[in-house]
Amino acid sequence: MRKQKGFSLIELLIVVAIILIIAAIAIPNLLRSRMAANEASAVGSVRSINTAQVTYASTYPAIGFAGLTSLGGAGGTSTSAGLIDTVLACAAPPCIKSGYQFNSVAAGGPPATTYDTHGDPVTPGQTGQRHFFSDQSGVIRYNTSGAATSTDAPLQ
Repeated sequence: MRKQKGFSLIELLIVVAIILIIAAIAIPNLLRSRMAANEASAVGSVRSINTAQVTYASTYPAIGFAGLTSLGGAGGTSTSAGLIDTVLACAAPPCIKSGYQFNSVAAGGPPATTYDTHGDPVTPGQTGQRHFFSDQSGVIRYNTSGAATSTDAPLQ
């Protein structure tokens, strides 16, 4: 009898089945890791916007707080302060970064005495679970069921 070289169909099917089982275990963990990374990036972006708002209000006290578009740009003017990057301060908010969309709106005045910053997942459940909110108090708050407001729980 001749000796056969190679693998039988059954052996190949078993290997494919094992690979599929490993993939079924690994992919959900990968997606959860990506969501956690997007949420961490969103919190960092909201912190950057808070810092930029305080700096802007100190630099331009006659204007107070500002919208995202004024916080970005080349720098040096009240309409293009250069305090945050152009991805976060896009020309037409909401601005999308790392699976989240951001908007910051100033109110009151002049000078504007308050602002609201929102960071919401582009696709809830896929790009992130939590919605983020901050205002002139500097406290970042979150909500898992919808847009966050000033009455939601603060981040710990």
